[in-house]
Amino acid sequence: MTTVEQHQFPMTRTCPFAPPPAYEEIREEDPVSKVGLPDGGWAWVVSRHEDVRTVLNDRRFSADRQHADFPQLVKGGFRRQGDERTMITMDAPEHGPARKAVLGEFTVRRMEALRPRIQEIVDGQIDALLAGPKPGDLVEALSLPVPSLVICEMLGVPYADHGFFQTHTAKLIKRSTTPEERRAAFDTVRGYMADLIAEKEASPPDDLLGRQIVKLREDGTYRRESLAATGFLLLVAGHETTANMISLSTVAFLQNPEQLAAIKADPGKTLDAVEEMLRYWTIVDAATARLCVEDVEVGGQLIKAGEGVLALGYAANRDPRAFENADELDIERGARHHVAFGFGPHQCLGQNLARMELQIVFDTLFRRIPTLQLAADVDDLPFKDDANIYGLYRLPVTW
Repeated sequence: MTTVEQHQFPMTRTCPFAPPPAYEEIREEDPVSKVGLPDGGWAWVVSRHEDVRTVLNDRRFSADRQHADFPQLVKGGFRRQGDERTMITMDAPEHGPARKAVLGEFTVRRMEALRPRIQEIVDGQIDALLAGPKPGDLVEALSLPVPSLVICEMLGVPYADHGFFQTHTAKLIKRSTTPEERRAAFDTVRGYMADLIAEKEASPPDDLLGRQIVKLREDGTYRRESLAATGFLLLVAGHETTANMISLSTVAFLQNPEQLAAIKADPGKTLDAVEEMLRYWTIVDAATARLCVEDVEVGGQLIKAGEGVLALGYAANRDPRAFENADELDIERGARHHVAFGFGPHQCLGQNLARMELQIVFDTLFRRIPTLQLAADVDDLPFKDDANIYGLYRLPVTW
């Protein structure tokens, strides 16, 4: 059996294309085991696909990050009583109504209505990349601007402010950020969002935040701080995750030319490729922490009320019990039961948007720049080993 002393979270990767080796060791030898946390505490890790889905879909595991016993995954923690909670930190019965209030903004039908505009944004960014110097930085030219522009237009956030919120988001997800810096970044973006919503209140525009003001007023439930919490979550999650998926997946396609050739020959395969990239990279680990609030047995291990749990999505998505040849990138796999978007009631609200953005980016990027290639050795790329959302700081490319 592994012990707290054997493994500390977060664990270290030795290859940019694979989870930390300890993930496999835990999953195969002691799949529900204890790990040490940065604040000196400990939590259970759950590593097999079936067990991860069980934890994420069981209401006896709470998402309330303000609870005194909730596992803290960064040094110094981020727990602060009194903060307006976002929907990802709520449990039933509060969580359902909060999620339902904005669910209609992310349906497949509404996302499809955005497709022409997203295509226009992607084409514009690729125009700018081609007009710029070679090599160019794909992160700066495409990966970060595309989802940032899309979520800004959806929310009604001025894109001119992208440098401001991208800078603070980077502080929020970087593990080396001090507790004081993290709280300051959090308060700054929350305050920015509250001020923006206040400006919309007199005459709510036809954007997501404006429509929410109208709808919540009609329901008699409107509170500016609550909507600011929702807007903050959508703004931060809406650009950072997709940006990193664009960069990482571009590297993976260029490193696997036979898989790239398959989507070039048949763009009908791109959506399957997107699903496989989501599974293969699983860029978020830290969002799936939970607090057990009632004794539960998972994978044969009793987890007691008051104990923290980390559901390791990356270990689950490489579980050979759920995915044949799980460590291989295979865009023909057709597997949509991965947990890259989480699972259960807190499954990612924006997954339809993310899938469409990635599909449009890959189809357009490799069609318009068929000779795209890395302008640096993979070993020299600056992967985000120090962040709670994996990705790339820069991606030099040429053509």
